[in-house]
Amino acid sequence: MIETEQTVLIRDGIDSIWAFARDIRGWASLMPGMQECEVIDDDNSRWTLKVGVGGLVRTVKVRVHVDQWDGPDRVFFTYKLEGDPVQGGGTYHAVAKGPGETEVTLAVRVEGSGPMAPMWEAMGRPLLPQLAKGFAGQLRDRIEAAATGTASQPVPARSSVLAALGAWLGNIWKAVFGRVGSGRT
Repeated sequence: MIETEQTVLIRDGIDSIWAFARDIRGWASLMPGMQECEVIDDDNSRWTLKVGVGGLVRTVKVRVHVDQWDGPDRVFFTYKLEGDPVQGGGTYHAVAKGPGETEVTLAVRVEGSGPMAPMWEAMGRPLLPQLAKGFAGQLRDRIEAAATGTASQPVPARSSVLAALGAWLGNIWKAVFGRVGSGRT
């Protein structure tokens, strides 16, 4: 199992941040490679992500379940990749630090199973904190942009985070299948 926790200070009130946090489509829009977010009901969604590096392009589907909405300060969630032995979960925790300032802590864990789990963990351990830090930064940037009225322009993805994710997935693909994919999904 791999775990990480990232904390960011967001220059906005806890209630405004909760307005973003309670919308699962908002979270999904921050994910690198997001293709579609199908909201099944208030607690369940299915995310389709396209990830790629070099000639390898792969589509993954992730089932996300919100175990508990405890707004405006907490959310507990779990997820599972369809067709891959990977699952996990995490939390969102917000604390008002003053008028117009909120500290948000995001925690996530990834659990691989089966014979490839040690490889997933070895390759993912150094990357998960970088990915979580990039995601937390994008969350902060998106909320602060909306608060200042500059939300019309999308917040650009962190290219180093995307490159790291792509390289990680490419290495896992090669280790599992012994070759680079043909680019088909």
